[in-house]
Amino acid sequence: MPEYQENSIVQKIDRLAETLYRLTLRAPLIAAAARPGQFVMATCGPTLDPLLRRPFSIHRCSGPETIQLLIRVIGRGTELLARCRPGESVSLIGPLGRGFRLPAPTTPVCLVGGGIGIAPLLFWADRLDAPERCAVLLGSRTGEELTELTAAFSQLGCRVETATDDGSLGHHGLVIDLLIPHLTTVSKVYACGPHPMLAAVAAACRSARVPCEVSLEAHMACGLGACLGCTVPGADGRYLHVCKNGPVMAAEEVAWNR
Repeated sequence: MPEYQENSIVQKIDRLAETLYRLTLRAPLIAAAARPGQFVMATCGPTLDPLLRRPFSIHRCSGPETIQLLIRVIGRGTELLARCRPGESVSLIGPLGRGFRLPAPTTPVCLVGGGIGIAPLLFWADRLDAPERCAVLLGSRTGEELTELTAAFSQLGCRVETATDDGSLGHHGLVIDLLIPHLTTVSKVYACGPHPMLAAVAAACRSARVPCEVSLEAHMACGLGACLGCTVPGADGRYLHVCKNGPVMAAEEVAWNR
């Protein structure tokens, strides 16, 4: 699939929660080629500090020429991106990696997102043929972080359930608790989030014999397979590279306990 290096222009930035931002960028080449589950590597400012680009899932293609990124401020690089203003330029490389595999039309599916791992699932839900047959399960630390995201999935026609660590919205507990009842009715599960959550989702789906695809999160320096910094152990004993073999993989390809 084509990859581009594009100087995107910031169109809009929205603060969704205390440390959560949505960045809308004009990037026509990447927007035209992007598929749900793919990502971009973004510079974090106009100088070489920070030196390395940061990986971000494509949150949504919000028009024929624009993409959205969901950014959680956790360090200097993401803080600089959160400070961007309309008209400024952000260099992107993308779309990168392997995305989700589209299910058969009208197939009942379940999307499970935890924290910033919710990011690629909105793009995915937007491309489904039957969003009304899609159950979306969202987990986060607080309800504030889910308010805008829950509304976005609901507007597509998806059925949304939430879980929060502090009990401020929906189920007080883990998002995996919400998944178990759905495994008797859905034909496939798609998940993205922190490793422990994905391991729990993979185990539950394996036990219920429900196919599952996971989008893995990993630190990476290049996003192109050169730095070898985003390796994860594979079930066959080899190592997989999240940037090239993923970020989306079948759950059974990953050795979750290694």
